[in-house]
Amino acid sequence: MDEIMKQALKLVDGIITNMEKAIVGKRRSIELTVLSLLSRGHVLLEDVPGVGKTSLVSALARSVDCSFSRIQFTPDIMPSDVTGFTMYNRKTGEFEYRPGAVMSQFLLADEINRTSAKTQASLLEVMQENQVTVDGQTYAVPQPFMVIATQNPIEYLGTYPLPEAQMDRFFMRISLGYPSKEQEQKMLAMHAEGAPLDQLSPVATGRQIIELQKLVTRVHTDEKLFAYIVDLAEATRRHPQIELGASPRASIALHRAAQALAFCEGRSFVLPGDVQAVFEPVVAHRILLKREAKIKGVLPQEVLGEIAASLPAPGMDQAAQRRTAAESAQGLR
Repeated sequence: MDEIMKQALKLVDGIITNMEKAIVGKRRSIELTVLSLLSRGHVLLEDVPGVGKTSLVSALARSVDCSFSRIQFTPDIMPSDVTGFTMYNRKTGEFEYRPGAVMSQFLLADEINRTSAKTQASLLEVMQENQVTVDGQTYAVPQPFMVIATQNPIEYLGTYPLPEAQMDRFFMRISLGYPSKEQEQKMLAMHAEGAPLDQLSPVATGRQIIELQKLVTRVHTDEKLFAYIVDLAEATRRHPQIELGASPRASIALHRAAQALAFCEGRSFVLPGDVQAVFEPVVAHRILLKREAKIKGVLPQEVLGEIAASLPAPGMDQAAQRRTAAESAQGLR
């Protein structure tokens, strides 16, 4: 392993370790969030209130020396609150752009499903193209740029479900879940001494994150693995329980996530196990189950697990493939 790779992995591990000082027992969720950052992707944190979604975002923002904005979505939030607006300046006689919350490197879109579809749609352009258009003028957002949105999947009163086009722009959907008894006791002890987030200081800069993102793109992927990724995506489109399968954007995201995982494990090449390990968090929120499957209580994760276990992976025998698929369901290797 060359010196550049060693320093890069040390930096990634430093970010994860720093976040763990404030987030107890959620290493897999932290790792997936960092993988998304390294892949230039956006994250949807979907879970019940009080499990640490906002804290995780704040821990990441405090671990990287970048600008951070938070917008609390409510029904009265307007698109201009997100993208910004132009205002006439009497002194200069010109219209000036006043930046919105989106003009930061980390954007927390808190409770994104509590705002109107029109305001939700104001994020579509920036999540795909890293720019916003206001009154015919285009403004690039600072780099690195990442949107992390939160939503409660249980409460539906007064919410506006995200459309498929919006869901497809999220690189991963991550759930934190409740902590174990021991983890919750440790959490209580940490908070008894003060707010853990206040103790965090940056361990990386924005420029370093951009360099890490460039290194991730250099991770080699064999042609057989490209074919395997496409086979996985096509299998979701043909599955009898799936109404809407994974898009080509999902295939691209799956490859990028596999590259990031291989990179974080110190390899310069992608393995089939890398693809399987990130298959569920990258694809589960992008597929739509048929009504009959929903009535039977079938979960997207179950269908994807079935697909991953059934499709032959290059260079893996069936026993190893089933084992890897089972490990992937429990978390990253």
